[in-house]
Amino acid sequence: MTKGEVAPLWTIFRLWRRRLPWLLVGLFTALAGLLAGVGLMVGAGDLVAAGLVPGVAVAMPLLLRSLGAARVVLRYLERLSTHDATFRVLADLRIWFFSGLARSAAGGLGFRRAGDVLGRLVNDVEALDGLFIRIVVPLAGALVLLPVLAFTIGWSNRVLAIPAALLFALAAFVLPWLSARRSMEAGTRLAAATSGLRVTTLDALTGLREVRAFAAEDRMLAAVQGREAVLLSAQHALVRRTGAAGALAFLCAQAALLCVLLDAGTSPQGAVAAAFLLVAAFELVGGLPRAGAMAGHAAAAARRVVEAATDPPPVPEPARPASPPVGNALRFEAVRFRWRDDRDDVFDGLTLEVPQGARVALLGPSGIGKSTLAALALKLAAPQSGRVLLGGVDIAAMASTDVRARIGWLSQATHLFDDTIRANLRLARPDADEAAMWQALDAARIGDMVRALPDRLDTWVGEGGARFSGGQGRRLALARTLLSPARVLILDEPCAGLDAATEREFLATLNEVADGRSIILIAHRLVGVERLDRIWRLASGKAVAAAA
Repeated sequence: MTKGEVAPLWTIFRLWRRRLPWLLVGLFTALAGLLAGVGLMVGAGDLVAAGLVPGVAVAMPLLLRSLGAARVVLRYLERLSTHDATFRVLADLRIWFFSGLARSAAGGLGFRRAGDVLGRLVNDVEALDGLFIRIVVPLAGALVLLPVLAFTIGWSNRVLAIPAALLFALAAFVLPWLSARRSMEAGTRLAAATSGLRVTTLDALTGLREVRAFAAEDRMLAAVQGREAVLLSAQHALVRRTGAAGALAFLCAQAALLCVLLDAGTSPQGAVAAAFLLVAAFELVGGLPRAGAMAGHAAAAARRVVEAATDPPPVPEPARPASPPVGNALRFEAVRFRWRDDRDDVFDGLTLEVPQGARVALLGPSGIGKSTLAALALKLAAPQSGRVLLGGVDIAAMASTDVRARIGWLSQATHLFDDTIRANLRLARPDADEAAMWQALDAARIGDMVRALPDRLDTWVGEGGARFSGGQGRRLALARTLLSPARVLILDEPCAGLDAATEREFLATLNEVADGRSIILIAHRLVGVERLDRIWRLASGKAVAAAA
């Protein structure tokens, strides 16, 4: 494995530092259990070899019973400590991954696919759960066993110790390394195939209604089966390499035993003890070549996890953030912006201003950049040139938390979490009390409906707000936005998906709420009931003022 291939694993290992005491307890317990097991086998070999030699047959059974009991206790403690340490490390890894993903994709997944991100969070992280138990612990055991093996066998036969140690090193270190190198490509294919299957399956399940409506079940099933075939092929490739590595390790163990048998005539008692020791030693490290093949998969998984978690944020934080401004006027000044270098400019010299406390509409057809303007205002993206000013201060010089504390957002696809109404509201303001929540619900004209529910604020909203109608869900989302302390509210197509009557009622509600706050209504058309101070139209990457 090259330095570049191993680098992501080192990043994962550095995350272990916080759990180092737990990892060390697990490691030392495992090594103690290993030495007890080796001592048990060596003692058993000596007992068998010694036969009826006076004194040995009386003392050895007591020692063997002690070693046997110690091995059982230590193996039990090893399982407890190593698994506990692994679970703690995995929990830290998932939190680190999610935090990094949220930081680098603050405006959503962007150009990532949800199924691929989910695959990295679940499958790739799970592929790393064996790093400590199946690779690090056995490898440390092999490092301890090698000198023990050479010294114990060399005590009675120095010539026999050399091939035994070499064969042990081959099975414990060389074969795992070669296996890991050969498995990198298969591991990469496996990670990509697993992600592809998850993407296709999630896509089919999400669009199941459309699949049934267009009688496309067979086509979607064929797509899923095709992805599954690719995954099975990748799994078979990895299994073949794993099996080959295990077979070679088995041959090394048999070759070491053959050396012992060929030398048995020189020292029968030493040969029996050596045979017992070799059986124990090779059994303890017999899984390392297979673990090497797993390491190739783990390295590929680590690369995918680290890649997603360490992407730089779309807008870097300033080294010394500016103090939050006093005012809340929002101004876009000669902004030029494109999402990626291979895409066209969304804005080219965009200039517009939203005075403090004003109600402004931003109109234009789909794809013209209305939602992009919201992303720029929220500091979810940064212009290639120009400035976005809040209260006269360039938001590039402000901390993102300060910007988003002053600017609230209600998107056209606002998500309600599968939790209670209370928890969904507190997403905008964690310290909000019930009085503030009811005030926000009443302002959004949904307070009476919530009061009529048996569990009121503790009512479960269901996945994506499934318990409520589209209009009710949108009002809950509006209440959440109104609950936030933000003085500037960006409402991005807030009536998308609503029927005409519900849309008019919703907009009428907006006319009566958010007193003293700036309102930016993003829409592709006006209904006629909005109360607006100014209207801007987007066209050709610029904003043109229209009559209110």
